[in-house]
Amino acid sequence: MSAPSPASHPAKHSRMRALPLRVGTRASPLALWQTRHFLEIITGFCPVLRGVNAFEEHAIATTGDLVQNRRLAEIGGKGLFAKEIHEALLDRRVDFAVHSLKDLETEMPPGIVLACTLRREDARDALVLGPGCGTPDPSDPYACLPRGAVVGSSSLRRQSQLLAARPDLKVVTLRGNVQTRLDRVARGEVTATLLALAGLRRLGLEDRAGVVLPPEVMVPAAGQGIVGITTRADDVELHELLSGIEDREAAAVSKAERALLAALDGSCRTPIGGHARLLTDGTLQLTGLVAREDGSFLLKREVRGAAEDAARIGAALGEELRADSPADIFG
Repeated sequence: MSAPSPASHPAKHSRMRALPLRVGTRASPLALWQTRHFLEIITGFCPVLRGVNAFEEHAIATTGDLVQNRRLAEIGGKGLFAKEIHEALLDRRVDFAVHSLKDLETEMPPGIVLACTLRREDARDALVLGPGCGTPDPSDPYACLPRGAVVGSSSLRRQSQLLAARPDLKVVTLRGNVQTRLDRVARGEVTATLLALAGLRRLGLEDRAGVVLPPEVMVPAAGQGIVGITTRADDVELHELLSGIEDREAAAVSKAERALLAALDGSCRTPIGGHARLLTDGTLQLTGLVAREDGSFLLKREVRGAAEDAARIGAALGEELRADSPADIFG
């Protein structure tokens, strides 16, 4: 779904502000790509912002980026990719921030709001295969992995689903930016890895996806493939500007997925998947997954409902999955 035309939303708010507007982002190549993509959209929507140095990028080092030798669950959770950026927002060092939505906490810090979501790129995960793998077979996505293969991943969601299907595999922690992980596979340090297809596409590396995994095989993370923009809660002018580029479909599906996550209230040690999409008749379909990290338990359910009820649908499915899962899953 494309953004509305500039004529549908006056640009007067941007003229009233001191320029440049400061944009907070992580410093990784993918984060910078997403930030520049956002800036292309907003300047296309609001032409008065073109050619006047209206925006200034501020790359911010986050704890999640700096600590690479441990799982996120061990150092405080996925919110560590946004903590320092949100501190910069609250301190007024930046005016808004660009994030991979899957890296954001379900509950924003006081004074911060998720103001806008951009059109979703492909939400699926992809297997990146090393030299020791067999020929990919789309009908049997994991058949190309040799028995006992070592797969690098820092995602418990991916690990749990992979081990549920192939308990013979060994999963080891693999972190770093996309290119770092691709290089480690190419060098044979691990047999294969799993990455978001959206990130590979955005970086022009889609050819490295050996096997694209359908959501029915690997339920994606809530928010995967969506870029989210956060602002200060009291910044009414920016909220109004950003409302003009909100993608309605991304808003609906992310609302359902994030409500599912919030209802489950799982820690980063709880493998959780959530994937919503709008069907051709406008109905919202949501798939939710809860698992043990070793794959010994996996519960997956699907519901449908009206898109305007996205948050309620997500919360209801989350509560159902929680009620039907062993208590230790959420410990």
